[in-house]
This record gives sequence, C-alpha cells and structure tokens, in this order.
Amino acid sequence: MKSGKKPILHINRELSWLNFNERVLLEAEDPTVPLLERFTFLGIFSNNLDEFYRVRVAMLKRLVNLHEEVSNLELDYDPKKILREIHKRTVLQRHKADEIYNNICEALAKENIYFINEKKLNEEQGTFVRQYFKDTVRQFLFPIMLDQFSNFSNLHDNSTYMVIDLTHQNNPTAVNLALIEVPTRHLPRFVVLPQGQDKRCNIMYIDDVIRYCLGDIFSVLGFIKYKAYAIKFTRDAELDIDSNNVSKSFLEAVSDSLKQRSHGDTVRFIYDAGLPKNLLSNLLKKFGIKKRDSLEKGGVYNNTRDLINFPQSICNKKMRYEPLQQLEVADFSAGKSMLDVIREKDILLHYPYDRFQYIIDLLREASIDPAVRAIKMTIYRAAKNSAVINALINAARNGKEVIVFVEFQARFDEAANIGWAARMQEEGIRVLPSIPGMKVHCKIILIRRKENNTNVYYSAIGTGNPNEITTRIYCDEHLLTADKSITAEVNKVFHWLDDRKYQLPKFKHLVVSPLGTRRFFLEKINKEIKNAKRGKPAWMIIKVNNLMDKKLVKRLQDASAAGVKINLIVRGICTLVPDALRYSDNIRAVRIVDRFLEHSRVFVFANNESPEYYIGSSDWMERNLDYRFEVITPVRDKNLQNELWEMLQLQLKDNVKSRIISANHPNEKIHVPKGTPKLAAQNEFYLFLKKKRQIPETK
Repeated sequence: MKSGKKPILHINRELSWLNFNERVLLEAEDPTVPLLERFTFLGIFSNNLDEFYRVRVAMLKRLVNLHEEVSNLELDYDPKKILREIHKRTVLQRHKADEIYNNICEALAKENIYFINEKKLNEEQGTFVRQYFKDTVRQFLFPIMLDQFSNFSNLHDNSTYMVIDLTHQNNPTAVNLALIEVPTRHLPRFVVLPQGQDKRCNIMYIDDVIRYCLGDIFSVLGFIKYKAYAIKFTRDAELDIDSNNVSKSFLEAVSDSLKQRSHGDTVRFIYDAGLPKNLLSNLLKKFGIKKRDSLEKGGVYNNTRDLINFPQSICNKKMRYEPLQQLEVADFSAGKSMLDVIREKDILLHYPYDRFQYIIDLLREASIDPAVRAIKMTIYRAAKNSAVINALINAARNGKEVIVFVEFQARFDEAANIGWAARMQEEGIRVLPSIPGMKVHCKIILIRRKENNTNVYYSAIGTGNPNEITTRIYCDEHLLTADKSITAEVNKVFHWLDDRKYQLPKFKHLVVSPLGTRRFFLEKINKEIKNAKRGKPAWMIIKVNNLMDKKLVKRLQDASAAGVKINLIVRGICTLVPDALRYSDNIRAVRIVDRFLEHSRVFVFANNESPEYYIGSSDWMERNLDYRFEVITPVRDKNLQNELWEMLQLQLKDNVKSRIISANHPNEKIHVPKGTPKLAAQNEFYLFLKKKRQIPETK
C-alpha cells in the first residue's frame, strides 16, 4: 500500500447491524422468494429497526447526553456522528422498503389481490365496513382530545396512532386535534372484504376502516370535517434497574423498571409526510419532542411489522414456502426410552429440521420415570403457551425435584418470565432468582436419575432457546448427552446458580462465561497461529450471530497474517473487516439470510489435523464473554462432528442466500460462473438430514 493510507480494520457495530438489516430487506426484494414471504421479510425488517431504535439508538442518545455532562468521557467513536449516519441510512432503507412494498402490491394485483383504502369503497363494501366498525372496532377506540391531554408519556411505544384534524361547524378556522390509537393490540391489522361479482380479493388496513368511520365518532360533537394522519413513537426501552435498594427484591426492581419503560424518552418520531407543517410543529411542542430527536417522514401507514401476520386465508400455495416436514430421529423411534438411547450415544438435534418435540418428550419421560429424582433447567425465552414449562410442572406434580433458573432480564420478555416464575412457584417448582447485572443466557437441561444406587446425569445443551415456537424458525443445535465429564460440569453450573458461592467453579470440559470463554478462544487461535508458523495445517471455522469483541477480532487478524485460513459465518454484526490488505487476507466472511433465522454458534479448529468441534450459546461479544452466563460444549462423537461439518461446508458453498461481508460491500452477492449449480445451504442441509434420518422399516 504505497499511499501509506491506513486500511479500515473495524466497522462500527451499529453501522454493521444496519448492514445486516439491509440484507433482510434484500430478501424482501428478491423476486424468487414467494410473494407473501417477501411481506414477512418486510415485517421483520421493520420490527428489527424498531428494536434497534429502542435499544441501540436510545443508548447512543444517552451517551450524547452523558458526553455533554462529562467532558472527559472516553469513547473510540463520536456518538453524534454515528447517530447522523444511522439517520441517513435508515431513511434510505425505509424509502427502499416503501418501494419494495409497492412492487409486491403490484405483483399481488396480478394475482387478483388488491389493497383498497376508504376512498375506493363501493356502496356494498362501505356498508360492510361500517358494520364491521360498529361491531368490532369501535369498542377499542378511545379518542384523546389533545387540547385537554397533558401526560403524553402514557402514549404507547411503537403503536400506530392517528392524529385527527377536526373542523367544527361553529368555528371552522379553530385548530382541533384528536388522537386515536389504532387497536392492533386487540384486532388484526388487515380486514378481508367480502368478494363481489368480480371475484377480486380486497384487503383493507384497519386504519382506513377508522378513517372511513370518523364521522361516527366525532359528528355528535359538532365536527363536520376530518383528516387523519399516521404518527408513531419509539421510546427508549432500556431498563434502569435499581438493584441497590435493599428494601426491594431484584424481582421488584425489574418490575418497577418495566413500568418506567413505557414512559421512556422518545428516540424516534415518525409522521405522515402529508401532515401540514403547522400541525407538525403543534404536535412536537405538545409531545415535548426536540429537534435532535429522530424525526422521520413516513407514509399513510406505519408499523409494517404487521405484515408478518398478513392474512393466510387469501393466498395460494405458491405465495408461501412449502410447509417443512420435520424429521424423525431413528434412534428415538417409538417404544424406545430416550434416556436409554442417550446413555448409549450422543444425539445432536438440528432445528427446525428435526422435531423439537423430542425435548418435550424427554422432559415428559423424566417426569414419570420413577428412577428420575431431579430436573434442572435454565429458561431465557419461553413460548406463550409453553409445553416445556407444562412438562416441568407435571414433573413437580409427580414428586420430582424441579429447579428452574428463569432470567428476569431477557429483553422484552421480562414480564412474561416473571409471570412464568410465579406460575411455577405455585406448582412447587423451585425458581432460582436472577443475578443483578449478570444475565444467564445459557441453554441447559440436567436430569438426575438413580441407577444401581448411583446418580447418573443426562444433559441437553443448546445454541438457542428450548422454545417450541422459535425452534420452527431458528436454525439451532441441541446436544443430548450422558457423557460423565460434560454432565458433571453442567451440574456444577446449576450448583453455582443455586448457592452463589464466592469461589467460582473451575471447568475442564465445558467453556463457561464469564469464567474464561475469551481466554479459551484466544488459546485456540494462538494454537492455530503456532501450527501455521510451523508449516502445519492451520484453519478455523467460526459461526456466530455477532462478532465484535476487540481482543478476539485483533487475534483473528493476527492469525490471518500468520497464514491461518479463517472462514466466518456471521449473521448479524461483524466489526472485523475481512478484506483489509495484509491484515485479513486469509479471512473470508459471509452472511446468510434465508427462510429460517441462522442462530447457532459453532466453532471448529483444525488442531493439527485432529479437528475440535464446539457448540453453545455465546456470541463473540463483550457482553457474552464477560457479563453473561454462557455454556459451550465440545461435540466429540465423530458422526455428529460430520453432521456439523456438512452443515458448515454447505453454508460456505452457498451461492444463493449467502452474501460476502466486506468494508465497502457489506452484502456483496457471490459471483456464480455460468453453468455452476445453485446451492442454497438451508435446503441442501435439510435434504442431507432427511436422507440420514430415514427410519428403517420394521419387518
């Protein structure tokens, strides 16, 4: 590099995350994706962006305020500059999303499916809409007259509101504003209108149903004209938990903080671009929104995340992905005890391809097996009607000792988890309390069984939550094992979570955060560097959701410079720049976004032609390494290692859904030479497992 210009070695984490969400948007744009699945990706893009503002942008705004108060606050970036860049990029992405939405609507029209608004209704449709409003919608509407309302912090975060500009018959020039929350918390966002003789399928936003019927609400007050404009608040969702108040339990502190979240500062305000300037100024003044807060022009409709729940009834098969037939594991065929199978060999479940029901079946068997004495489990996110928790309750009812750690600090699941904890305690389950400032993020289950007067342990260790809903859409792995060296250390984790001794346990086989996960991976990287310098095979494959820990990133660059071949599969944030000359020539990084969410964490190291395999719950982020309890387990069975190897190799060869991560092109499409077969990793891995999982016919 003769110019002497220093190469870019790191990407800001927030901007890298925006690159990931842009990749989701590309999937919504892809014409090869079924039409209504493209709507789903638009909804995911919108939902992701909402959460990004509620958490990350809110944090940056806090840093700006703190920086103004504490002049010597040391940061390696300018939060104001990052906020400006975020605003610039998100505006462009939202415009792109609007364009994609319009293109999908045009494609739906070719399938005889149309969106219509309140201005396009015929007489018959108008009669239906008015009756629907009267019977279904009106009971959920509680208009707020803005000249009489002062507590704007009570307005719901991320809800769609409509500002109604009202004209009174006695004073047409007076400004009268009302606010209506669109009741999507109670009703579907979309209304399917009855088909007419033309056989068209007409869809209407509930927003337009309300617009059409505004006179039914306001005419009794003397208003004769009504104009409605969509607005949306996004609030700071960070919990300020006061864990120093000795008069409160940590549970009470979390509960109090949850109440405060709904009143958090506004970090983004989206308004209908058609809203007159004088009304906008009036609203900003009333809501106390300052100029430095993120103002964004929107459209007639906000909250496109509701597209995730677009009506299923109106689509034909080609508009959705074919339903995935989940696979049967031959070893768990009917009539066999699952504990007997796991005692004989390790089993690796791959979601969503394999049935998650096996975990529920395992808990059910343990709950009724007279030799089982105890079941222990960590819960980070549970399904709304959790069969897992019901299985644990059944075990307690059957006299088993059941101990569950429920994480009260799981973002946006805090209230649900508090509710589950109370329910389990009522059923006799011992719920271990959360640890202030230290989330328990590991996904572990332990079953203790008495066999020949000896305690025998069985364990399940996963890369994702044991959740019957998310395991249908997240790609994760779950190791089921009776390996004594592993299960004994899982037992150690639960003992520490239970009694919280000052002296932390030591682990020889499991890798446990915050007790040395970073050190473990640094040692593995250093070993590959030594082997490369000695001319021995040296490589690694790292699959994570996020890669941003500075020490690990720096050491990966050192390994690349030493000649270690590194393949990274990073779904989300990747602050490492793979193509920096001389620093990361030997690093290739890809991002895969497809039908299912890539969520598993898998680590493979060459180890001088004796590869070592690990899976677990930890990303390569400072929070996962230092401020969370995470568990990573070795996978020792050669057959299971081959399954992981096949999965990783397919993902590295993916030339359909994979994108190359680089500094200048964060989602660069892979060039496919003419005649090269297309390979989509998720589909190919499912076919691989399907062939392997075939249950032999019984004679």
